[in-house]
Amino acid sequence: MNRHGYIGRKMRQPRLKSRPALILTAFGSRRGKAAIEKLQGLIAEKYRDHHIYWCYSSEIFRKREGLASLQQVLAEAEADGHRRAVAQPLHIFPGTEYQQICETCEFFPGMRVVTGETLMHRWDFVEEVLEVIEHELYADNEGYNIVALHGTPLSADPVSLVYLGIENMLQKLYPNVATACVEGIPGFKPTLAKIEREGIKRRYSRVKIIPLMFVAGIHVEDDLMGDEDSWKSELENLGLEVSCPMVDHGGKRIFKGLAFYDEIIEFFMQRLERSLHLVELY
Repeated sequence: MNRHGYIGRKMRQPRLKSRPALILTAFGSRRGKAAIEKLQGLIAEKYRDHHIYWCYSSEIFRKREGLASLQQVLAEAEADGHRRAVAQPLHIFPGTEYQQICETCEFFPGMRVVTGETLMHRWDFVEEVLEVIEHELYADNEGYNIVALHGTPLSADPVSLVYLGIENMLQKLYPNVATACVEGIPGFKPTLAKIEREGIKRRYSRVKIIPLMFVAGIHVEDDLMGDEDSWKSELENLGLEVSCPMVDHGGKRIFKGLAFYDEIIEFFMQRLERSLHLVELY
């Protein structure tokens, strides 16, 4: 047998797919599984003609659940015959983790990958999201509010500027809203000091903590609203009543992350749709 014909058959590639693959990238959280499942159903219904992949950046979550990383999913999509893909992060801000996703996609050989924008990638996006959560805020005659962000422990992370910008924006928009991060700046301790120093605890009897996080997982349940060593316990020590938005899901009452706002899900759909348009152009 002609050796070239034999080699040609052995190296035959799978038939290439005409539609780009859709790769959804989430951090991963067992407690936030319900929120992810809701979005999975919506995307599967709207993009039924596309091959959809999911991956997770949390190594602990991946190992515990037996799930794939972004690198593994990119390799799988390429093996399935895709040469174009859209990687849509379910991240709120374009911080260090988002930059890692961009680098992984940019340098993956064999495929052209467009990385979608995050929820608050632009300042007009930030304004849209704040308008969505506005109805959760106590009015000035009702109580005080703390908008909770994840934050970053890295002082050199450019996304710290976004956190400070949101703090500045909220302070100028509302007289009774503070901003604090679980990690980094603006921190919760300065916010707590401000509440004591400026007599806020005398003007208000209750505080609402509104998390700007996709899923209200361990950070909300433990760091923000836990019974010990949490924002809630610190505020209660000042004599304040503390609450957090909640939602009914699966027969349970759970803390409300951004994934349970229909408008937020629509924003992520818009980011994905934009990337699908770009991957067809370039």
